[in-house]
Amino acid sequence: MRKEFLPFSTPTIEDAEINEVVDSLKSGWITTGPKVKRFEEDFKNYVGSKFAIPLSSATAGLHLTLLAMGIKEGDEIITTPMTFASTLSIPILCGAKPVLVDIEPGTLNIDVTKIREKITPKTKAIIPVHFAGQSCDMDPIFELAKEFNLTVIEDAAHAAGTEYKGIRVGSHDSISIFSFHPNKNMTTGEGGMVCTADESLAEEVSLLKFHGMNREAWKRFAASGTPNYDIVTPGFKYNMMDIQAAIGIHQLPKLDAFIDRRKEIADFYNREFAGITELALPQYAPYEQRHAWHLYTPLVRIEKLTIDRDGFMNELKKHNIGSGLHYKAIHHHAWYRENLPQEAGSLPNADYASDRILSLPLFPKMTDEDAADVVSAVKEVISRCRR
Repeated sequence: MRKEFLPFSTPTIEDAEINEVVDSLKSGWITTGPKVKRFEEDFKNYVGSKFAIPLSSATAGLHLTLLAMGIKEGDEIITTPMTFASTLSIPILCGAKPVLVDIEPGTLNIDVTKIREKITPKTKAIIPVHFAGQSCDMDPIFELAKEFNLTVIEDAAHAAGTEYKGIRVGSHDSISIFSFHPNKNMTTGEGGMVCTADESLAEEVSLLKFHGMNREAWKRFAASGTPNYDIVTPGFKYNMMDIQAAIGIHQLPKLDAFIDRRKEIADFYNREFAGITELALPQYAPYEQRHAWHLYTPLVRIEKLTIDRDGFMNELKKHNIGSGLHYKAIHHHAWYRENLPQEAGSLPNADYASDRILSLPLFPKMTDEDAADVVSAVKEVISRCRR
């Protein structure tokens, strides 16, 4: 057994990021300023988006996007049950009703063949989640959106660097919302980005992110600016800070290398776990794509073991191997069971995955020896707990 605990994820923060944050602190400009603007431009160019709006989180990005769209009481938004809570909680807080579509068993992405049957006259948007960094099959989703005049909001929290048929997520004719939480493929500590080609939506989100002011603070207080401003709409406090962007402007150039290393580890896991019937391994979608490998999420076939998924995770911990839970299906959580109940058996693939999924360690600083320790621990637990 390894001596030190291996977490399921940890960010790769190096001297360049640290020095840039220190520079911000010494400069006296730590809130929204020129470094946020630089990061915005860099990220916009990386994904190929016409507009990019940096924010305090991806959750903030979804909130402002729905408000800018005019989402209101009684509207419906189609999405997946295999996602973090904010994908549903934000529409609910805007008055909308999330409508859940089951997932594909291999990729755990939304099953695009089942979306049409959930569309009603109240449907306003589709939110596909690029689960674990693998793109959903977007062409059929865009076709449905065009047919029914719906907005597509790509939950790209896992998908910085992901590509679909040679095109980076963030550059499609849709709205894409990225997360820079510390466990993501790149980080700003906390933070998010809304990318869109829709100029009016970009302007509205930009207004809403900082109190509805018509002039950003860094422009007002810079030497060339003027402190006068106007409030043109009620807004929020969702802006990104320079001390966050200072990390991001050095993370972004490393993103592709981060993804390459994640893929190496994921491929190693796939080779080592091949043929182990107690595991259902993550599957590649059949279309051309670049998987960003934000997460490595096998399903533990608990019907073949004497322990459940939580027991499996506890056993790994005894080997000093950490793991994560991404995700218990949203309709299995208490609030959603009571307030958004699903017909029994209507989401069978999500139900199956929810009880069996876990995230194994996957991050760029992992060594080959770390990955081998994970494999050894998983195999030992399976061997000992096999029925």
